[in-house]
Amino acid sequence: MHENESDIRHRLLVARLPAMPQILLKLIEQCQSDDVGMSELAELISKDAGMAGKILAIANSSAYHRNNRKVGLEHSLMTLGVEMIKTLVISESVLQVFNNFSHSSSTDLRSFWKHSLSSAVLAREIASAMTYSHLEEAYLAGLLHDVGRLALLSTANKEYAANFLARDDEALSEIEEQTFRITHQEAGAWLIERWNLDSFLSDSVLYHHDAVSRLENTHPLIRIVRLAHLMSVYDTSDSSVQAAASLCEINEEDLSRIASGASEKVEKAAAYLGIDLAGVEEIGVAAACEPPGTETKAGQKELSEEVLNFVLNSEAGRLMTPRQGETQLLEAMARSARILFDFEDTATLLMNRDGKHLVGVPLGGDKQRLKEFTVTLSRGGPVAEAAMQRRMAFIITNGNPLGVSEEQLLRILRCDSLVCLPLVFRSRCLGVLVGGVAAWQVPGLRKRERFLKSFGEQAASALEKALDENSEASRRVADVVAEYQEASRKIVHEVNNPLSIIKNYLSVLDSKLEQQELVSNEISILNQEIDRVSQIVRGLADLKPETPAPFAEVNRVIRDVARLFRDTEYAPASVKIVVQTQDLPTETDIAPDPLKQILVNLVKNAVEAVHSTGEIQIVNNGHVNRDGTLYVEVCVIDNGPGIPPEILGHLFHPLKSSKGDGHQGLGLRIVHGLVKKHQGLISCRSSARGTRFELLLPVRGSLNQDT
Repeated sequence: MHENESDIRHRLLVARLPAMPQILLKLIEQCQSDDVGMSELAELISKDAGMAGKILAIANSSAYHRNNRKVGLEHSLMTLGVEMIKTLVISESVLQVFNNFSHSSSTDLRSFWKHSLSSAVLAREIASAMTYSHLEEAYLAGLLHDVGRLALLSTANKEYAANFLARDDEALSEIEEQTFRITHQEAGAWLIERWNLDSFLSDSVLYHHDAVSRLENTHPLIRIVRLAHLMSVYDTSDSSVQAAASLCEINEEDLSRIASGASEKVEKAAAYLGIDLAGVEEIGVAAACEPPGTETKAGQKELSEEVLNFVLNSEAGRLMTPRQGETQLLEAMARSARILFDFEDTATLLMNRDGKHLVGVPLGGDKQRLKEFTVTLSRGGPVAEAAMQRRMAFIITNGNPLGVSEEQLLRILRCDSLVCLPLVFRSRCLGVLVGGVAAWQVPGLRKRERFLKSFGEQAASALEKALDENSEASRRVADVVAEYQEASRKIVHEVNNPLSIIKNYLSVLDSKLEQQELVSNEISILNQEIDRVSQIVRGLADLKPETPAPFAEVNRVIRDVARLFRDTEYAPASVKIVVQTQDLPTETDIAPDPLKQILVNLVKNAVEAVHSTGEIQIVNNGHVNRDGTLYVEVCVIDNGPGIPPEILGHLFHPLKSSKGDGHQGLGLRIVHGLVKKHQGLISCRSSARGTRFELLLPVRGSLNQDT
């Protein structure tokens, strides 16, 4: 038996801890992608029988499916929607990995699962309240924040079993440090990094027990998981919860709302995953205690320190790929520094425009987390001081307390010491080049400080020139490309509607010609829709300036839109379209074509919501006075299943469609833009009984009268 086998860190290194299965990594990666497609997702999920079975079972359950016909995998994905699929894929992936830990089958994991699911649910709700864009990343971080406890249980079952069900607080971490010379936070972060999930997820696990005061200047995900963990352990009135909530800018009202809805969501998540939480409240939670007979043997401390260093600095280094523009210069600068000064790795932090923050530059595939890495100069710390004082700084770990920013850089650069080289051009600091080195290299680099400073000045001079010559032009080109791409996507989406109408009317026309019926009305509509396609396409190239458009008579446009859907196969015959207009003409400042574009999008969405049966109403409710301005109120109402709250809350924001291939999720965003452009208002109400879009369109001349 190996003489160091009793050392927990040695066993962490040699234990066969479970790796995330490759198919699950691909699923998580694809679910996190902004342009996830349903057909590709279905093909990938079909390769994992457990995952496919779980999704089919939920999609065919009474909560989502209302008839007796079973639906296939791709249809199931469309039924559930992208956000629910993300949650299921991530949760099921983690569940499969957890169940592969040794001793998991013989250990009661109910308390562990409840705490993990609670933290996951709370983290997602906190992220939503903070408008953090990666909600499912927050959910996954909460779910994984205590994975280190399973790692310790797997590698030291005898020593750790007594504390596995102990309260997850700072006292537990202290016992783990005394007993094993490693905490479950460190073990969890190390395990996650073995899965190569390139994000701040491992950092959020590592720091979820740190004092709130240390986390003020950290990435949002770290603060989110800290608050979620505290809320899953303590009441919201606890001072530590209040402090963490303040750090996340969560007020008491939102904090209470998040806490009050968590239990039900945890039970639902457990049910979806097939986790039995029955009787979990009867399991006692005791304070952590030091296991008997766990004295540190002589000679093991040195080995422990070496392994701990490996665990804390296990970020894998990869070759970086050059990019266009100033990025190529930054890469060349970093490469030269590594060669000249024997840096193990480098990180480049550039000063932002207001001169108050250093912002990371992602120069390689393994450095994407640097894109969101920020050092606030006013917070202080060695890196900030190097920039403000324009002087080199050497940071050596050797037991000295460091800020979180410095600790993160040490881990990103997989080293134990840092050299902070300010990039100074004419007394102005453009940024800091951070080199990672071993501690034994620091004395030699101190002797070469003059050479380092000269290199920094030369690099800053080249960078300043590149910024002057290329940055503004590159930004202008990027802005133009982004605007053109956005306009192109909108036009592709909008051209689809009249083209579908033209296609359906050609079918009607063919039928009428065969029966020798009059087709003048159909030809007129075809001409109108062809003109509308031409007008939409001309908008992309901006071939002619906009001219004042004529006003629209709302009743006429409503009837035209209803006829388009009734007279063709655009809406199934089983879908009833009801129109309610006013007796007198109702005129609005919006031109007929934009109003038609708005209503076609809303009615098309309603048709898709009610599927093959249902009723859609297009209603003109007449004039409404809102804050002294006269509007026409037009409503599009359907009796479909309604819009989920998590989607309803971000309805008019840029979202990816859950309708599958061919859909870009732009319809409602375009509608919102058109209504806003014409100084109108739009709102949506939705429940299980249906959805109601309400439009307030300015009455003709009312805005001019108001001014």
